[in-house]
Amino acid sequence: MTHAAQHAAKAAVSLLLAVPLALLPSAAHADGIRAQQWGLGALHLDEAWRTSKGRGVTVAVLDTGVEADHPDLDGNVLPDKDMIGFGAGPGDRTWARHGTAMAGIIAGHGHGPGGSDGVVGVAPEAKILPVRVILEDGDPARAKARTTRGNALADGIRWAADHGADVINLSLGDDSNSAHPEPGEDEAVQYALKKGVVVVASAGNGGDKGDHVSYPAAYPGVIAATAVDKYGTRAAFSTRRWYAAVSAPGVDVVIADPDHKYYAGWGTSAASAFVSGAAALIKAAHPGLPPAQIKKLLEDTARDAPVGGRDDSRGFGMIDPAAALRAAARVEPRGLKPASYGEKYFGAGPDTPGATSGPSDWAAPLAGGAGGVLLVAGVMLWRGRRHSA
Repeated sequence: MTHAAQHAAKAAVSLLLAVPLALLPSAAHADGIRAQQWGLGALHLDEAWRTSKGRGVTVAVLDTGVEADHPDLDGNVLPDKDMIGFGAGPGDRTWARHGTAMAGIIAGHGHGPGGSDGVVGVAPEAKILPVRVILEDGDPARAKARTTRGNALADGIRWAADHGADVINLSLGDDSNSAHPEPGEDEAVQYALKKGVVVVASAGNGGDKGDHVSYPAAYPGVIAATAVDKYGTRAAFSTRRWYAAVSAPGVDVVIADPDHKYYAGWGTSAASAFVSGAAALIKAAHPGLPPAQIKKLLEDTARDAPVGGRDDSRGFGMIDPAAALRAAARVEPRGLKPASYGEKYFGAGPDTPGATSGPSDWAAPLAGGAGGVLLVAGVMLWRGRRHSA
């Protein structure tokens, strides 16, 4: 076992990440993939794109790796930062499956004539900043790690905030029986928010396993995304908790894969990516708006609000980026700050970390705990075109 892997076994982090494969019937042609991206229509993106496509905004994807040369992401991916430093490497499918899927939902631009083939994301002109903080489900290094929590996530959040991120997407979390707030993670989130970075996280996939609180979704100021299907109904797996802010597509979501095929995915992981894309659209059109105000805009303009205006299963309803952009044009930036929750402990979020950590202290995988944030139905939708050499 390498020195890094030995440290990883002592400092791994729990992650809701499961990727069982099962393939859907192949589409007859790539147009079938676009037709199955029901989230594009449900979120009224054609209307939103008249105002913003995310140009000039950087979304940090704290996840596994991201395949920068995927045809649907080519040109939209910035140089990556690896906070782990071991396990699978670039070019391995077990390095970049989940991260590539999330990046595609956020900033995919399709490929082929006019981008007519493949996956289109919510903010197709935004840039993706990959920050590797977890290992893929199939990475052999995961078997050597235990489930105590380390520093990769907190360090990754701070690094992204210091290196140009406007939005941080956290399609990950710990909602195991032992899940609890980590002061270092909360301080990192507050650090990012204070620097004007929007932070979005998946609410958790514990809806049928006790609805345990999931972190980082539960930290103050985070926009926690729950999952709904194409009818706007809460997905059974989607965690119901007080921190739910909004909902987004999370069932039968078309995702891009490093193998250049397309799959149908389920999970609050996907919902978080959709919300991060929406935040990017708003940031691009109104860069002066602080994170708390963008969170409130998404909540106030959400569609199909639950009875009473909000509940723990869908938050304030499903995001409507077009409506949020219209509302954003009528508001002035204000210095709103995230509020804390009750008597639970959350750190103050200092400007600088109390202690620094070296590469050997960074966490290994946020390894599969109580259910997966993204469940990829291994039914292949379509094999995309590979780049020519």
